Amino acid sequence: MESFTESTTTAIINAPLEKIDLTEWLFTLKDKEYQECSESHIAAGNSIAEDGRRISINVEQIAGNLLIQHYVEDISERNHCAVNSASDSLSPLGRTTLIIKWELKVKKLSDSSCEFSNHVVISLTEHFLQLLNEAGVSDLEPIRINMKDNLETHNKEETPLFAANIQKKALSGIWN
Repeated sequence: MESFTESTTTAIINAPLEKIDLTEWLFTLKDKEYQECSESHIAAGNSIAEDGRRISINVEQIAGNLLIQHYVEDISERNHCAVNSASDSLSPLGRTTLIIKWELKVKKLSDSSCEFSNHVVISLTEHFLQLLNEAGVSDLEPIRINMKDNLETHNKEETPLFAANIQKKALSGIWN
């Protein structure tokens, strides 16, 4: 599916690369920890898909849109985790869906620091386009610009807080 908008934000983690496990971090993140990483975060939990892959369930409200994300495990490495979601979106226009890919990476900068990358890609669904059409919206460019601005603002807020949570856990030795 074609990307409609995306955002990448980075932050420094002051911990050795070998002490970090992004996949375990994501799938063991507690509800309260998730809430502490953004004012937009409402709830987080975990589940298992029928095929055995892990699911991270996140609820957040961004720019008046309530998003319920069902991120299914795609790439599960210590320094690279990617998940995909057919996310529910509830807005003043109604209920629809978006496809969201969330990708986390960490790369070594030194023996005691890493760069953490939080990359989010949003793709539109036919249902989303139909909802816009029914609302009389034909020009997608203002929607794309607004969505990108909201995504970038949110990503800039949560990324350093995610990094701090990862750093705390890495330095505690939780993934050794």
